[in-house]
Amino acid sequence: MTNGAVSASRRAGSPGEGGAVTAGQTGRRRADAVRNQAAILTATRGTLSANPDATMAQIAHAAGVGRVTLYGHFSNRAELIDAALADVLHRGNGVLEQLDLDGDPREALGRLVVSSWKLVDESRSLLAAAQRELPEGRIRDLHGDLEGRVRRLLERGQQEGLFRADLPVDWLLATMHALMHGAANEIAAGRLEPDDAGPMLRATLLGAYAPPGDA
Repeated sequence: MTNGAVSASRRAGSPGEGGAVTAGQTGRRRADAVRNQAAILTATRGTLSANPDATMAQIAHAAGVGRVTLYGHFSNRAELIDAALADVLHRGNGVLEQLDLDGDPREALGRLVVSSWKLVDESRSLLAAAQRELPEGRIRDLHGDLEGRVRRLLERGQQEGLFRADLPVDWLLATMHALMHGAANEIAAGRLEPDDAGPMLRATLLGAYAPPGDA
């Protein structure tokens, strides 16, 4: 084989001789990357649950990956928390999709509020970290699927005369959002028990959404 042919062969990639990456190697690397990212997101939830101020190094250690690998997926802490919160909400929305929202809008809203609170409660520490790292508008955006469900239910209730129509739906949604986060803050401060929050939120919101003059 001539020198030119040898060089061409090396450029083409001979297995085990530093040549081009094969399709199988690429597939394994992609699978490793997916596993690493899943491990990082899981570790982020667990680590921040124990310590909302956990560093990137601590999260990498909990995930069993090096800092270089962690930063290869997420360039900073805010980006990591954004991804972890999005992942939690995506999983939670899968649960909420199975929720029965037919029938009386008030009863359906009660079920949705309690189920939604469970998602918030399970990710309180992650949410607390997100509130410090992310803009409020971004947190609202990440809750878009949940807000969409509530919006449709409120609009149906207004049409049926069961929810107040003298206030815009956007304001009613903002009220729910503020109360959910307020409940999380009250629990963090030790002034509210987590198991009490769901029923209290349901009662408060159903009262706030009732048409003026209704009991």
